[in-house]
Amino acid sequence: MSIKIEKKITAYEVAKPQEDEKEDNVTAIAPLLERDEVLEGSTYKIKTPDSEHAMYITINDVVINKGHANEHRQPFEVFINSKNMEHFMWIVALTRVISAIFRKGGDITFLVEELKAVFDPRGGYFKKGGKYMPSLVAEIGEVIQQHLISIGLMEGMLNTPELEAKKQKIKEKLGDSALSNAMQCPKCAAMSLVRMDNCDTCLECGHSKCG
Repeated sequence: MSIKIEKKITAYEVAKPQEDEKEDNVTAIAPLLERDEVLEGSTYKIKTPDSEHAMYITINDVVINKGHANEHRQPFEVFINSKNMEHFMWIVALTRVISAIFRKGGDITFLVEELKAVFDPRGGYFKKGGKYMPSLVAEIGEVIQQHLISIGLMEGMLNTPELEAKKQKIKEKLGDSALSNAMQCPKCAAMSLVRMDNCDTCLECGHSKCG
């Protein structure tokens, strides 16, 4: 189709074909958490029967939305120290990976279940008090869980003196025979699942099949 031009041409340009707009499927990535000059943290001690040296796990937190109603603490980094050099290489790798996940922000609670699901092919061990740990990595996961509960990022019960006293009363009520037949809890892996009031109940974490 031709068009008659009746006016004087003063300028021209080459028209480019219009391209369909492409959908932007890129999802924005949250910025990494920034480190403050001074961080608040907690140090936890792990002592396994496989080593004469204890392991110390330090988790440092940053404060998110400081001064606002939704202010809360978020883990930023983790350090694991021990005189036992047997596990040095994989522990360094583990701390770097966990710290990198911490700095991504967001929901980090999945780490707990992932670490607690690791089993040592050589067999686990029993902690002081009778709780079974399938591996050292699983106990590190439990420490992270304990920390997340303490700063309000996970729901759960901490081992307060009141809770320990309640457990002791239940144990005294059941007697040694019931405790000697305790099974492994499917939730916390402790050998403390007993039959109480016609229901399997864990004396360690409170898990019950009866709800």
